[in-house]
Amino acid sequence: MATESSEGDEESKIVVGNQQLVVEESLREMAKQAAWSVSSCKPGNGVLSLRDDNLESFWQSDGAQPHLVNIQFQKKVKLQLVVLYVDYKLDESYTPSKIAIRAGDGFHNLKEIKSVELVKPTGWVYISLSGNDPREAFVNTFMLQIAVLSNHLNGRDTHVRQIKVYGPRPNPIPHQPFQFTSREFITYSTVR
Repeated sequence: MATESSEGDEESKIVVGNQQLVVEESLREMAKQAAWSVSSCKPGNGVLSLRDDNLESFWQSDGAQPHLVNIQFQKKVKLQLVVLYVDYKLDESYTPSKIAIRAGDGFHNLKEIKSVELVKPTGWVYISLSGNDPREAFVNTFMLQIAVLSNHLNGRDTHVRQIKVYGPRPNPIPHQPFQFTSREFITYSTVR
């Protein structure tokens, strides 16, 4: 279970860990378009473990908190949802208890957009990036940073098993069959 709040939000929302990853069809996974990095890691438990679709592997930090996952895009993208897989039953003191999500153009101007408290989570944790205004359905950003600020039982290093980032699918233009009139029909020949 998690408590979620956004900047300026006085009310907390409950986010529940779920064993099955379920995402709306209107969203697409955006992470393959990004360059991923982490602030630190144990050998063999780096950034690749966050993206391998294997719930048995995990990223393990190796250093002082906060532990950071940086997701940088070459162009500005619309992001709507961050989904993390964490498992308190397996990882205990390595399980994040407080996470902040930051967005910006780069490292120089990241701003915290969400703060989430996790209470012994097991499964997929969904963190919506939308603001309080219904017109703010997404965050338009070059960079997203996920910061693990603290762990359960005052653990030093952290385990995160998977991270997925979703944005809205582009609205496809409805297909209209093209109709030729006799004046518009032109034939082409190849020149050799």
